[in-house]
Amino acid sequence: MVSPSIPIPHRGADPEQFGRSLERQQRLIHRTAFSRSFKKRGMIPLSTYLKQYRVGDVVDVVANGAVQKGMPFKVYHGKTGVVYNVTKSAVGVILYKQVGNRYIEKRVNVRVEHVRHSQSRESFLKRVKSNAAKRREAKENGTQVSLKRLPAQPREARTVSAKENKPESIAPVAYETYI
Repeated sequence: MVSPSIPIPHRGADPEQFGRSLERQQRLIHRTAFSRSFKKRGMIPLSTYLKQYRVGDVVDVVANGAVQKGMPFKVYHGKTGVVYNVTKSAVGVILYKQVGNRYIEKRVNVRVEHVRHSQSRESFLKRVKSNAAKRREAKENGTQVSLKRLPAQPREARTVSAKENKPESIAPVAYETYI
């Protein structure tokens, strides 16, 4: 319990005023930023540590509040980057940080607890494989196939016969109040 005589730190406060280092103060100010969500607390699953990362993999940097070691700075939380270095317990990730009107390449070393494989390229890679299969099949059959993505096309024209389908007049039911 904090006594009322001790001032509570706030954004932009002087760290020496509260007798704490700047890092400690930043953790206090951003206490809820990396807090773990409902039913995600407790032990980290072993699958987190058993995942393999290779140079060139696309990964998402998502800080895990349960592990303070190797935690990325809050600016990089939620960013997607490419792995450029792999060590025993960490990976190096190339990210792009917006500074003013430009993007600067940043290289961040993050422990594996704060990294996960990105799902952003899955649909693209799936489409590449299906296109390759279609192209192979078309080459065998000697036909041409269009591999371009198309927007949803309008429905085909059709006529509706009124012989079997008698037209119905639809009207809303009158609002009734019974007590």
